[in-house]
Formats: sequence, structure tokens, C-alpha cells
Amino acid sequence: MPADSVSNQPLAPAVLQILLALSGEDLHGYGIMQEVRRQTEERYPIGPGTLYDNLQRLTRQGLVSEVADPPAGADPRRKYYRLTADGTALLAGEIKRLEGIVQEAKMRERRARAGEA
Repeated sequence: MPADSVSNQPLAPAVLQILLALSGEDLHGYGIMQEVRRQTEERYPIGPGTLYDNLQRLTRQGLVSEVADPPAGADPRRKYYRLTADGTALLAGEIKRLEGIVQEAKMRERRARAGEA
């Protein structure tokens, strides 16, 4: 599924967190869960069911792929995942969308404060 076909729709929180976790490096499932906890300061713990359901869907959509050559010394029983080019593009689009929301909120806040003065 091309990233531009869904980039105008907000990503579900779990999907956004998984894509963000994989944007830094290839990770196995437990590593993704740990990274999500770290990047959200433990405010959004993701469980295995949510993680693996989303990884299956993201893989089918071509946004994430299973790594064929895991890092040296990796446990061979673990599956590692990485963002595809479409996944990276989708994440970039979501970041841009969120930045637009933040800019709009800041503008409205400035207007509201100016009206109070």
C-alpha cells in the first residue's frame, strides 16, 4: 500500500509509536515495546497483542518488513523489523500533519492572548 494513499488520515497511536520506534533502528518485538515505553516516558505501554497485530498489518501494507539479516550476535529465534521506504514516507507525512496541528494551536493561543490584552 503506497504511503500517500493513507497519509491524510491520522495514524492510530499504537501505529505511530511502532513506526517511531523503528525509525531509529531495526528492532525485535520486545525491543519495540521497550522503545515505545522509553520514548513515551512509560505513559503508553504497548502490549504484545497490540504490537504483533499491528506489525502483521503494517507488514501486509508494506510499511514494515521483517529483516532477513538480523544484526550480528542477535538471537536467531527473534524476528527483527524495519521501516520500509513507504513506512518512512508515511511517518514523515504524519509528523508534518502533527506539526501543522501544533502550529495552528499556537496561532489560536496567540490570538486568544492578544484578545485578552
